[in-house]
Amino acid sequence: MWVVNFCLALAFYGLVTIMAVYAVTRFAVSDSTGGLAASIFVVGATVARLFAGGLVDRLGRRRVLWAGLAACAAVAALYLVASSLPLLLAVRATHGVLFAVTSTAAMTLAQARIPSSRRSEGTGYFALSITLSTAIGPFMSLEVVHSAGYDTLFWSIFATHAAACLLALLISAKDEPRSQPARERTVRGVLTSMVHPAVLPIGLFMLVIGCVYSTIVTYLNSYTAEEGLERGASLFFVAYATVMFVSRFVMGRLQDRRGDNVVVYSAIVVFAGALLLLGTASADWMIVLTGALTGFGFGTINPACQAAAVSRVPQEQFGVAISTFFLMLDGGVGLGPVVFGLIAERAGYSAMFLVLAGVMLLSALLYLAVHGRRSDARHGRAATVAAHA
Repeated sequence: MWVVNFCLALAFYGLVTIMAVYAVTRFAVSDSTGGLAASIFVVGATVARLFAGGLVDRLGRRRVLWAGLAACAAVAALYLVASSLPLLLAVRATHGVLFAVTSTAAMTLAQARIPSSRRSEGTGYFALSITLSTAIGPFMSLEVVHSAGYDTLFWSIFATHAAACLLALLISAKDEPRSQPARERTVRGVLTSMVHPAVLPIGLFMLVIGCVYSTIVTYLNSYTAEEGLERGASLFFVAYATVMFVSRFVMGRLQDRRGDNVVVYSAIVVFAGALLLLGTASADWMIVLTGALTGFGFGTINPACQAAAVSRVPQEQFGVAISTFFLMLDGGVGLGPVVFGLIAERAGYSAMFLVLAGVMLLSALLYLAVHGRRSDARHGRAATVAAHA
């Protein structure tokens, strides 16, 4: 499951890196239109989150995973024959929809194989498949394009999906729920199959976290160029990925044993510290340190809260829980640069990052209200599972 999800994410990050430039080069369009070719994938994925979880829970995780991977491979081949911008946009949007459905099935299958007492640890390990793909995917795509061209890259993406599809055949269906709950044919029943109400509270917290993280990523280059700190910016994501990778081997175990709160509150404080440092940065090393602190902050909060979200629902509803979690996170990723960009326009990037530091600290109160008072948040899943046993 780890390797399948790695292949899926590798294809996503490999394409998103070059898609805007490809559209501008191939179809002679403006930079903003080229950007649409990259972002419309995310639009399709966000819309698909509304029905992906219910589809996975209803039709079967393994079945949806294999069909989704096969469809992704077919869509990857269509990049080779997309001869106009409208066709490319249609392919990108379709690929986004399939990615959301398939990744939801992959994460649901993985979560079903993690013991409840080690939910956070297992979620952290599985999330490493995405962490590594964020570093390898862009590097791979740029190297292939520069050495062999775009068509070779599209064939490589096709081969990646095909390999994942073959690997998915080796995954058993032993963890599929034997019986699916009856769906109410009412407005409430339809909405519950799209967005799980038990996950919405922690999802609201993740919406705020998504806003903060996406604002950093969106405006980092502009801010560092304005301050003359481009060298630090070039190493930001190296430090980010390194610290995130290492922290996954420690924080998940700590969360299972000591509870969600000790992990999430410490990550909030570190994340706020990263933003405070970024807003007052005057040297390249401060930007690099910001990347490291952000890797610990966001890299800890994301899998920690995903584990908390899944723990709120029975196993047969894992699909809806995961899609709801990422729907809220993706919503924050899209909303953050728009909202906080207004502050940057009026007061500058430095002031915007300092405001974000305050938002992060205040988010601790939101977390306490929506999740922090629960027993498993205070005492740990291992202790809670033992007590129930």
